[in-house]
Amino acid sequence: MKPLRSINDLKRDTRGTILVFWAMSLAVFLGIIALSFDLGRIGVTHTELQSFSDSVALAAAGELDGRADSITRATAAAANLISDFQTFGSGGRLLSGDSDYTLTFFEELPASDLSAMTAVTTDPEKAAYVRATTTMQTVDLSFAAAFSALSGNDGPDNDVRASAVAGFTMYACDITPMMFCVPGPEWSADEHVGHSVLLRAGGNGAAWGPGDFGFLDPENVKVDPNGPCGGLNNQQLDRCLLSAVGSITQCFVQRGVDMEPGQKTGIEDAALNVRFDMYSATMNHNKNDINYAPAPNVIDGIVTKSCKADPNVVSNQDDTPLSVPLPPDDCMPGCGRFGNGDWSVGRAEYETVNYAGADPTGLSANATRYEYYLKEIEINGGALSTNAILPNANAETGRPQCAPQATSDPDRRVIIAAGIDCAANQIQGAAENVPVQEFVKIFLIQPGKVSGTKKFDIYGEIVGSAGGTGGGVAGATFHDVVQLYR
Repeated sequence: MKPLRSINDLKRDTRGTILVFWAMSLAVFLGIIALSFDLGRIGVTHTELQSFSDSVALAAAGELDGRADSITRATAAAANLISDFQTFGSGGRLLSGDSDYTLTFFEELPASDLSAMTAVTTDPEKAAYVRATTTMQTVDLSFAAAFSALSGNDGPDNDVRASAVAGFTMYACDITPMMFCVPGPEWSADEHVGHSVLLRAGGNGAAWGPGDFGFLDPENVKVDPNGPCGGLNNQQLDRCLLSAVGSITQCFVQRGVDMEPGQKTGIEDAALNVRFDMYSATMNHNKNDINYAPAPNVIDGIVTKSCKADPNVVSNQDDTPLSVPLPPDDCMPGCGRFGNGDWSVGRAEYETVNYAGADPTGLSANATRYEYYLKEIEINGGALSTNAILPNANAETGRPQCAPQATSDPDRRVIIAAGIDCAANQIQGAAENVPVQEFVKIFLIQPGKVSGTKKFDIYGEIVGSAGGTGGGVAGATFHDVVQLYR
């Protein structure tokens, strides 16, 4: 048996020392692993809350279209459409409803993402952005609490929340760069289908009322370089945007359009009336250009001379009792600029003069003028037919006589104009960043002409809303863009 080693021998012996370091490292390693479980729960909870806040913000932002009830609809959409699940924070449960988040609405965002958002608004017509902030959630920390107690150090922050900022923009492309004043904030095109409207060019200085119209400023609008308006500017661009056929791809933002005064002497009448096979003034040399082709039905009650018909100049036209254009509502002008949809007396006169009292369409008494116009095209061979629409005894056939070919699109006599609440926006002429209440399809009943007040008048009929939910109508395309900003 070996004798016991002396204390000095033990002090000099290093065998087994690594076990001490191994034991200490193992304790630290196990501690880190333990902490990672808690930190992971915090990370997962934040990810879940961030996903929830993103979805809530996007759902709410999709309703911020500048209308009077946009905040109400945004709040309801967030509460009713979005739900998610939280795994760890405050216990696993469903996230749904406004108890799990708060919404704050803003007019604009600061230039830098690092700057605080201060432009808070409760005005639904100004709310363009929304921030969704989740309710604070607490993640239970088992291992981290023990580590904190043993070490005397504070553990990780276990209170978790998330926020997201989203906004909505609607772009209207390939529309007619025109606007008109609607009767009020509650007016809707779809509720007035078939009603006639008298649009009269508005001026500068006086408040604009319902029916006054002007033009959207195309100065900063993107124009298709390969389309008929590519490379044009100033009045040439104005004329093209008002009169050209095909894709011109000018896009306007519904939330804020720039307006020009309503009178463009020598532009609006000549540009708009090419749809009726009238090529006068600045459009005199465009009758052979397919980019400015007329509609397939151009019944206007005017017999042209030398293809320069101008409804304002008697020397360039012969009135004929054998044809008349589609009439406005019977109550006009006594009922103001907006009619009631009843044109029964006018329809009877239209059929008496144009068709010797017969009704060639077979449409019901409630048919709109737009439907009547389309039916006249259909029963006479379609848009590209050269068959006369009116009986042979009439001095005009109803088909284009100046341009070599009509367009194949019957909606050539439909314009899409921005409907604006001029009273609420205090419109008196040129204005910037004006919200659009609705884009409206308007069927041109008659050629535009200068009235006795030296103002340009356009008689039209409301066809309905032009949309704005991602689908294009009558050549227009609408893009709803909802995106996260923060």
